Amino acid sequence: MRLPALLGATLIAAAAALPAWGAPLGGISSINVVVGPKLQQKAREYGVREFDTLTSELIQALEIALREHGGLVKEGGRLDLVIEDARPNRPTLQQLASKPGLSMESRGIGGATISGALTTVEGERIPLRYRWYESDFRSAAGTGVWTDAETSFDNFARKLVKGELPAKR
Repeated sequence: MRLPALLGATLIAAAAALPAWGAPLGGISSINVVVGPKLQQKAREYGVREFDTLTSELIQALEIALREHGGLVKEGGRLDLVIEDARPNRPTLQQLASKPGLSMESRGIGGATISGALTTVEGERIPLRYRWYESDFRSAAGTGVWTDAETSFDNFARKLVKGELPAKR
């Protein structure tokens, strides 16, 4: 009878310790995201408002992952990120407006490239880079405009909180 109680207490203690383990290098208190020059060159094609969508989606993915793993703190490090490239799965509103024959039913494979740095609370700067693009066209069925880019952002955030991204720890 005591063994199950001991195991239960051990599992609860281990579960409570998990969020601290996932916090990247002391936690993060500030997230800054900008669109890189390569992607900015596509402003006329995609539409400038799409960049607001992309930066918001990346920030949201990071905040959710950090909150879930105890990595979003008041006094912590800073993430400075650049969305270097992003490809939509479906045409953006600007693309639909500028190409009359284009349909919202058109689809393709998308994804995103992210670079930047994590500056720890101690001042150490750790470069970050992540790239993910869907490789299977069949996976693009039924997707939204930026589904694969959002998947890339979610993957990046998950890997960051697990400590899998920094080149140096």
